[in-house]
Amino acid sequence: MKPRSKRLMLLGSAVALLVAAVALVLSAFQQNLVFFHTPSEVAEGKAPVGRAFRIGGMVEEGSIRREADGLTVRFAITDTAKIIPVSYRGSLPDLFQEGKGAVVQGTLAPDGLFHASEVLAKHDENYMPVEAQYAIDQAHKAAQTVQQ
Repeated sequence: MKPRSKRLMLLGSAVALLVAAVALVLSAFQQNLVFFHTPSEVAEGKAPVGRAFRIGGMVEEGSIRREADGLTVRFAITDTAKIIPVSYRGSLPDLFQEGKGAVVQGTLAPDGLFHASEVLAKHDENYMPVEAQYAIDQAHKAAQTVQQ
């Protein structure tokens, strides 16, 4: 084999390995990427079904229901415009309660029930996740526009 052919073969192999490495990195990044959606966006079908994402808003008053197994909790997250039912199995944060801000991460089932794998609650009276506050503000604006 000529030296030029060897160099071309080596260069081609290096490019193929580089492309494979970039593809693996992008694939791993895509799998770990978690988007945030509001309850209104989820209700409008803008959120992916069967893929992990976050929903933020307020825990709907009177919506917390504990199941007989002692671990499963059902509640609803709202942005004051739309309500999304949530099911979570595990221990809830101490600050989690009705009427307070929360962000839940999990997947949306085809029937519209959000299966949470993680629940985050606000940490003091003045804090609300920026995304959740924005979602609530947008829902208020939309409700005021509809009423006028």
